[in-house]
Amino acid sequence: MASNVTYEYIRRNPDIMEYIRRSDKSLEAIGYTEHSFAHVEKTAHTAAMILRELGYSERETELAMIAGFLHDIGNIINRADHAQSGAVMAFRLLDRLNMPASEICSIISAIGNHDEKTAQPVDAISAALIIADKTDVRRSRVRNTTLTSFDIHDRVNYAVTCSKLSVSDDKKSFILDLTIDTEISSVLEYFEIFMERMLLCKRAAQFFGLSFRIYMNGNTVL
Repeated sequence: MASNVTYEYIRRNPDIMEYIRRSDKSLEAIGYTEHSFAHVEKTAHTAAMILRELGYSERETELAMIAGFLHDIGNIINRADHAQSGAVMAFRLLDRLNMPASEICSIISAIGNHDEKTAQPVDAISAALIIADKTDVRRSRVRNTTLTSFDIHDRVNYAVTCSKLSVSDDKKSFILDLTIDTEISSVLEYFEIFMERMLLCKRAAQFFGLSFRIYMNGNTVL
């Protein structure tokens, strides 16, 4: 059955927008970095870029965008198990829009598998979402820009002055190219915080038959 549920409709849906706003407020209250529209839209577009570069269909690409936009709504319930609760919330939202079960399955499976504690790249959409979400490291995600009160998460994110994910020209690798201000945070601190996420990206890349490479300040580190 064909679906008329589009990314643009989801992105402009007032109920979904409220869930995203309130989820981000909940995370702000417990000291987490930005998880609002900037993050979910970047995640959506990066996931789409991945599938488009690898030759997946336009509809699969759009489903990845929808999953990326919705992936963090479970934070409104609690940060713990937010991937699973977000998947259940997304099911209810999409089912009420009469989206076909086959498409709902792809979206909620991706959402339910994006958190590093329980994540698995079970299909192309979930693998793309994992990579898109876990590579969104950037200075603008830091809410408190008072350097003297930074914790290590703030410091590492704030130190990243440029972050770009791409697929290599030969389609054999994902490349995360980072510029880090080492006066603010060391490369070692980056891996102290993000090693689990980068290894998860490596597993997601392997789903596509690609490697996952990281450059920092022009040097290969993974």
